[in-house]
Amino acid sequence: MLNKVPEVTIWFWIIKILCTTVGESFADWINMNLGVGLINTALIFTVVLAGVMGWQLTTKRYIPFVYWLTVVVVSVTGTLYTDILTDSQGVPLALSSSVFAGVLAVVFGIWYARERTLSVHSITTRPRELFYWLAVLVTFALGTATGDWTLDLTGWTPGVSVFLPLGLIVAIVLGWRLGANAVLSFWLAYILTRPLGANLGDWLGSPSGDGGLGLGTAVTSVIFLAAILATVVYLTLSRSDVIETRDLTDTPRALNPARERIMLGYYAVVAVATAALLVWAHNQPHAAAAGEDDAPAPVTAHLTPEQATSPFPPAEIAKFRTITADTRAKLNAGNQRAATTRVTDLETAWDDDQPTLEPKSEQSWHFLDSEIDQVLKALRAPNPDKATEVKALNTLLTSLG
Repeated sequence: MLNKVPEVTIWFWIIKILCTTVGESFADWINMNLGVGLINTALIFTVVLAGVMGWQLTTKRYIPFVYWLTVVVVSVTGTLYTDILTDSQGVPLALSSSVFAGVLAVVFGIWYARERTLSVHSITTRPRELFYWLAVLVTFALGTATGDWTLDLTGWTPGVSVFLPLGLIVAIVLGWRLGANAVLSFWLAYILTRPLGANLGDWLGSPSGDGGLGLGTAVTSVIFLAAILATVVYLTLSRSDVIETRDLTDTPRALNPARERIMLGYYAVVAVATAALLVWAHNQPHAAAAGEDDAPAPVTAHLTPEQATSPFPPAEIAKFRTITADTRAKLNAGNQRAATTRVTDLETAWDDDQPTLEPKSEQSWHFLDSEIDQVLKALRAPNPDKATEVKALNTLLTSLG
């Protein structure tokens, strides 16, 4: 076969980040805004992934549209698998990050033992192509877990969180320029584009009150899908990223083994410095959490469930009710962490819908907003009390009908 992946140019990295961003925002839009649910969304995209991957595997050469469509679907699917472990199963992000890192190491180990190369310039046989896509899927899952774990540790806003993976990618580019191993540098940067793209999507889509630009997940998805389509059209016409070689022994050679060893030490220093930064950030007061505790609760008149919900579309109310019920179920099952994570979906969905719901009835919107605030405050308390949490959730469910 001709090489089944594109040449690694600046266009490769641009479209890769675009794909990871739209993967994050599109999955959130289907899961939360449409109310499909996390498990159902994952099942849908698993089926879509099987179909798209089958299409990619039947091609005999690199076709930009097919290849990048596969990357987008793999991005969404890998993200959903990590979210299921975290949100539905309550697996700690530290554990899932470690497990995915171990799985990726095993994939790379078997791949190298069989093929003697991990270079993307040598994806010219079916086994190498299968190893490549398995590694890509695991990198998306790993990037999601480590990115979410970083946000969980630091409490950074979406805008601030963009700078860590961006800075690490710059450090990797510098290391590569100075003689670091090209294959190692590629895969490190590939993993980091996942949290970079996800954080960028969160920054664009999150409400302004949460440090975002307030575009919403739907608008963000449309913008980035259009950018991906434009880039794919350009690459299809220009063929600037096509690798024409049929050489099956395309194994990168070390131009300077001593320099590679030195730069490996450089990467170790960068990793230690990153860990130190995360520890420092984790020990700092989280401004967002403090702000929630300090903000006074708005005073609103009590409304009946009919008065509170009748001004709003039933589908939107059903979506909020489903998320609230899911949160209560996780809490009753004894999974505090999963309940706290799930209630974030409620906060995000409610904030995303504010521009359309509040104008319909400010009184009803502020009433439900105050009850949602009480739920968030109860579940995010430093020492949460289950009775208080359940009471707040029951109150909100009653108001939602």
